[in-house]
Amino acid sequence: MRQSPSGGAGHGAAATDSGLKSIGTVLNVLRDEFPEVTVSKIRFLESEGLVEPRRTPSGYRKFSTGDVERLALVLRMQRDHYLPLKVIREYLDAMERGEAVHLPAVGRQREGAAVPASAEAPVARIERAELLVAVGIEEGELQEWESYGLLTPLADGAYGAEAVTVASLVSELGRFGIEPRHLRVMKAAADREAGLVEQVVAPLKRHRNPQTRAHAEARAKELAELTVRLHTVLVQTALGVRLP
Repeated sequence: MRQSPSGGAGHGAAATDSGLKSIGTVLNVLRDEFPEVTVSKIRFLESEGLVEPRRTPSGYRKFSTGDVERLALVLRMQRDHYLPLKVIREYLDAMERGEAVHLPAVGRQREGAAVPASAEAPVARIERAELLVAVGIEEGELQEWESYGLLTPLADGAYGAEAVTVASLVSELGRFGIEPRHLRVMKAAADREAGLVEQVVAPLKRHRNPQTRAHAEARAKELAELTVRLHTVLVQTALGVRLP
């Protein structure tokens, strides 16, 4: 049985009901740091064995403080380090055994964090060996994904931080029998969408005014978000499903 941070039996065999939280309360707590988290997301993490809330006789979930902290840690590893759930589970197990854990040195700058005005934001990156460990794949798999254009290293052989997300998704799709060669159509579609966005913002990027060029970057990001949302809805509609 998983141990809580205080060392007691995991998920509240000895906990009092007054110290446990409903899934709705947990959602409100987590949304302070993770605005996009949903009840469905929490239930999914539970189904993956990353958290084990207590159940009332009527079947309602009840979360301890340790459960909430664990959920926050999982969400933080996903957001800041782009780690797949399989790797997150291994890190959590190592932590419970009291082992030192060193996360990959990648991540996104938190919103609101202070950045010196004279400093240029560093590009998040990950070395090839770190990518293999973070995603839990072999060198041969990575080479195959590169051959299909799903991942492209930088000039020095390292990767941008988004490579962890891409590799994790390719790995997860592989569990369902979707091979890298099948994903070429997705890569081609993404390239076409990116080309469309580039056409729209190209005149702004060529402008002499730095503010106009900065506006081009903001516009490109906005258009990218819109195309991703449209693509998601179109796929849902074609499949007749609704994602959470």
